[in-house]
Amino acid sequence: MKFTTTRALKGSVRIPGDKSISHRSVMFGSLAKGTTRVTGFLQGADCLSTISCFRSMGIRIENNSDEVIIYGNGLHGLKAPTEILDVGNSGTTTRLISGILAGQNFSCVLDGDASIRKRPMDRIIKPLTMMGADISGHDGTTLAPLSINGRRLKAIDYISPVASAQIKSCILLAGLYADGITSVTEPVLSRNHTELMLTSFGADITSQGCVASIKPADELFAQDIHVPGDISSATYFIVAGLLGHNNEILIENVGINPTRDGILHVCRAMGGNITLLNERNEGGEPVADILVKSSSLHGTIVEGDIIPTLIDEIPAIAVLAAFADGTTTIRDAAELKVKESDRIAVMVDNLSRMGVDIEGTDDGMIINGGRPVKGAVIDSHLDHRIAMSFAIGAMFADGDTVINDAECVDISYPTFYQDLEKLRQA
Repeated sequence: MKFTTTRALKGSVRIPGDKSISHRSVMFGSLAKGTTRVTGFLQGADCLSTISCFRSMGIRIENNSDEVIIYGNGLHGLKAPTEILDVGNSGTTTRLISGILAGQNFSCVLDGDASIRKRPMDRIIKPLTMMGADISGHDGTTLAPLSINGRRLKAIDYISPVASAQIKSCILLAGLYADGITSVTEPVLSRNHTELMLTSFGADITSQGCVASIKPADELFAQDIHVPGDISSATYFIVAGLLGHNNEILIENVGINPTRDGILHVCRAMGGNITLLNERNEGGEPVADILVKSSSLHGTIVEGDIIPTLIDEIPAIAVLAAFADGTTTIRDAAELKVKESDRIAVMVDNLSRMGVDIEGTDDGMIINGGRPVKGAVIDSHLDHRIAMSFAIGAMFADGDTVINDAECVDISYPTFYQDLEKLRQA
């Protein structure tokens, strides 16, 4: 797909629903008694994979254009699938559903695309095995396809080596089926959508600092859920609004959960003109409209506790840093190596093609910004966040840019290019 330089971006955009919350609404609704209704659901490929998996386990789910309706069968109401559960490209589906499946009374196999088969699953296999789960990877490895033979689980106190909401959520969901209180301690607090939503469904779950604990449950109860816009998807329009000279973009209905809002702090630290409007609370999640205007940007350091709050946004931050004056250093982000692609290597390669002075490190990158950024041929590596990041960069680069396999954005934001083009034409 070819991208050309733009003069200015103006207008408003309403981004799709939060991917993390959409996944969880289907999972928890399926395990609850009663009918869960979800509005604002993200109709991306990853979340559709979650729906497909639970339908395969006997859950009736109606997916309408404006509402997803889940007819839950209760905490012990899942049925053995008759075929392999296909998670597609979704790491969230794979890791969270594994915690649920570990405590069932049936066996199943999880598999996905080529990317999923490369992503590390030892990080959930280890704690689940400690809980007594029977889970193994393909051919003696810790990689998908995963074979899970459900059984009774025991509670554990797990100290996670990394701050990961997927690991934490997997263990907490397994804890619903365990014989006592299960706790997870993280080095830094990761996104807390599981804790918030499980509480609303009636689970006995507590959080103190970086420790989350859950008691086994007899039952969960259906809820009505409104999914706010995904701040990870909003990030691309935030970056686009800050670049150029006469941009002004209003991004409506964005979830600003403090475990997810690191992108706002980093952009402001770089001199970004960002204003939160109409702040409110919807379904336990803070929400706001975000007004972004072109800004004079400078480099910054991104490291430490803020990293888990923006790990998915780092490719876009790297693009922003390429246009900012001075040096931006990103540290403590080794997790980028095990996403849909090795995002450190991919960002270094592609930004270098655009003439950016960038160096990869073991846990991040160093970007010396302010030099001319030129159009280039970009390899997305079928990674939706890489494709969207470079679509923004291309709009402010000198010359045309071609992004290979640009359609991979369907994973999280099927209408991304259309929404971006509307702002260009406004």
